[in-house]
Order: sequence, then C-alpha cells, then structure tokens
Amino acid sequence: MTTLPAPFTPLPVPDPTGTDAGDEGYGKQLRPRHVTMIAIGGAMGTGLFLGTGGRLNQVGPALALAYAVCGVFAFFVVRALGELVVHRPSSGAFVSYAREFLGEKGAYTAGWIYFLSWATVAMADITAAATYARFWGVFDGVPPWALALIALSVVLAVNLSSVRSFGETEFWFSAIKVAALVLFMATAVFLIATRHPIGGHVPGLTSITQHGGVFPAGILPMLLTVQGVIFAYSGLELCGVAAGETAHARTVVPKALRTVMWRILFFYVGSVVLLSLLLPHTAYSADESPFVTVFIRLGVPGMAAVMNLVLLTAALSSLNSGLYATGRVLRSMSVAGSAPKFAGRMSRGRVPYGGVLLTASFGVLGVGLNYLVPQEAFEVVVDFASICVLTTWGMIMICSLRFWYRARRGLVSRPAYRMPWAPYSQIVTLLFLLAVLVLLCAAHGAEAKAALAMPVVAAALVAGWFLVRRRVARAAPQTTAGHPQDRPEA
Repeated sequence: MTTLPAPFTPLPVPDPTGTDAGDEGYGKQLRPRHVTMIAIGGAMGTGLFLGTGGRLNQVGPALALAYAVCGVFAFFVVRALGELVVHRPSSGAFVSYAREFLGEKGAYTAGWIYFLSWATVAMADITAAATYARFWGVFDGVPPWALALIALSVVLAVNLSSVRSFGETEFWFSAIKVAALVLFMATAVFLIATRHPIGGHVPGLTSITQHGGVFPAGILPMLLTVQGVIFAYSGLELCGVAAGETAHARTVVPKALRTVMWRILFFYVGSVVLLSLLLPHTAYSADESPFVTVFIRLGVPGMAAVMNLVLLTAALSSLNSGLYATGRVLRSMSVAGSAPKFAGRMSRGRVPYGGVLLTASFGVLGVGLNYLVPQEAFEVVVDFASICVLTTWGMIMICSLRFWYRARRGLVSRPAYRMPWAPYSQIVTLLFLLAVLVLLCAAHGAEAKAALAMPVVAAALVAGWFLVRRRVARAAPQTTAGHPQDRPEA
C-alpha cells in the first residue's frame, strides 16, 4: 500500500534558548543604562531636531497631532519587537525573527530594507551635521561636503573601536539631547507663562489662533507629513539590536521599553506644542532647527550656539546608532549567506567592522549629495528613508503576528511581556502603515518620487535573491541551528 505524503506537516517546536548563528563572537558589554539611552537616542535625531522646522512651516500646530498618532503606532511596533526580544534576544534583531517566522526570503528582504533605511538615514545625518556646523561663521569657507565627510569619519572611528565605546558615546550623546530638550521645554513654559516677548512676538494661544488655527494649511498637508513624522520616530527598534550584546536582555529590554516610549512621545508632542505657542508656524523653516530659531529671536547671548552644538551632537548620535545597527544586522545576514562575506568579519574588539564599513560607504553618497544639491539633500533622503522605515515596521508586525499565530497552535510560548490586544493591534498597525504608503504614492513632489523608486528597489531585491539563494541554502544548516523549524525557500 502506498502512503501519500501528508498535505501539512506540523512544524517542530523551536528551542526557546536557541540563538542565531550570527550572534556568535559578541560580548555582553552593554549595560542597562546603555540600552535605555540607545532606545531614546536612536529616535531623537535629525527628524525631530531639524525636520520639525520645515514640517511646522508647512502644516502648523497640526503637526503635534501627527506626532501623537504616529507615536501610538510606534509604541505598538516597539512593544511587538520587545516581545520577540524576550522570546529570543538576538543581535540580528527582527532580521533574525524574520528568518524564524518567515524563512530566509523574509530575512533577506527585511535585512536589506533595513540596511537601505539606515544607509539613507546616514546620508540625512551627515547632511544635518554639515548644516549645523555651518551655523558658526568659522566654517563659512568650508564646503558642506567636506563637513559631512569629517562628521562621517569621526563617528566611524568611534563605532569601529568597541561596543563599549559605542555604548558610552551613545549614552552621553543621548543624555545631552534629553537635557537640552528638558532645558528648552522649561524655558518655553516660562516664556509662555510670563508672556515674555520673543523677537517682538508675545507667545501664547494667539500664536495659533491668529495665524490660521491648528490646521492653517488644511488636513491633507498634515496627512502628507506623516511619512516625515514616521522617519522622525525611526531608531526605536535599536533596542532590539542591542539586546544581542546585553547581559540579561530578557529583563533589561522590557524595563527600558516600559518608560522609553512614553518619554519620547512626551518630548515629541510636547516640543511641537510649545514651539507652536512660542512663535507662529511661519517663523520656522526647513533651513534651520526650530529650537535654534527660538533662541535667536529671544536674543539670549550664546544660547543659540549652545543649542546648535546640541543639535550637532544629535545628528552624530543618530549616525552612530545607524552604523551600529546595520553592522550587526549585516553580519547576521552574512552568516546566512544573504550578504557579502566581508560584512561578517569581526575585529579583535568584537566589532563587525565589515558591515559597519559597508554602511559608511553609503554615507559617502551623502557627502556627494551635499556636493551636488546641498539645499535639497536632507529632504531627498528623508522621503526615501521613510518608505524603508514603513517597510521595516511592517516586517516587525508581520513577524509578531506570525509569532502570535504559532503560539495559538502551541508551537511557541508567549512571554509575560506581550504585545497588547494581539492580534488586532498588529493588524491595525499594518493597515495604518499601508495607508501611509498609499498616501505617499498619491502625493505629488518629492514624496511621489521616493515612492516611484521602490519598484526599482523591489526589482533589485528579486535579482539579488537569485544571486544569493544557493549560498543561503548552503549556509542553512548553520543558520537555523537555534530554531529548526526554519527551512530556506530556494
């Protein structure tokens, strides 16, 4: 009698203690304070400190609403990633989880999209660094591309040193950013409460009511800024990458995430509300940080220069985080065969220098943008990076949804730290991200041009998969050792 193959073979239960092969070689050098500040600092970068000025000018106080709505969905993304981290900490972060729950094709797609995201963010960061540096007259004779190259070189040197150097640098970078925002918000509250004039303008509700209200440009422009707002929140997923080099990650990461998201939401929404009350939205511009604008008009000697120095720190911090994250993700992919072997090389200081250098090489393109189009460089990369962030967040939510589904089938056990209201929260978040992508495709201008670039990226990913799939298949036994339910789909 012939036995027919079963139409469905249950997946074996994974080893919850298993690790991704790409995690080998790392040390547990990051401390809880590092993880907390990495999560905060990753999201407080150029999107908040530089991009807010242009968006305020375009849509007015309604920007605070956009930050609040996007902040809710950013919270869901971080919470979903946090549950996966507690399930299995990995330096490959969601790329490793995509391998576990979606297979090698999913990991390949998630990894390269994430790389493109941070590679373009790196361009934005060095563009912002060059913009901030030109605030001081001493750099007037230095071209923007040279300032961008100097910024990239300094941060690259820190990142290649050791993970402890990265952690300490990012801790102090983030501490400076938080302290500066607290100082600004305290000053703003004082100015509003005392109605102290700012450049001849009296702060208060009249800054909103007498200049077009909350929606001076209408609702549609506010909706179209959502992609830039999501870019501002990008970097929150860094805590998932840092978990692979953190001792006791299953307890450290949830503790950090419980407070970080609310702090960031407070800083983002609170800052925009205060900026809107201090000056009319037309006072801000894309060419200057809104925080610097306030202090210049206030006329406090030296304060604008101090705040600009803080903003320069913020840009370098974001660049620092991007090099760190992509270095670890690319190494995980390299071990799996879906990234060049060079990206998997480790230094004696346990730094995946191959992946770090690969991302830094893309940062050089940002130097080129500063040479060719110094005025438009920031917005050019932000629009493209925003789409990559949308895709990355979508992949995280799909992994979370697959994890929930497997838990329902009894194949895995969900930890105590869970995604709330699953699976509805994942589904709603995915619909929100899809709606933002549709808005981008329907827009006109730079956003639409960025959306049109995605078919080219998709075609490149498909072509790349056919180039690496044999190498991925050969690496599969090693890569999937920690979670045997995965089978690469060649």
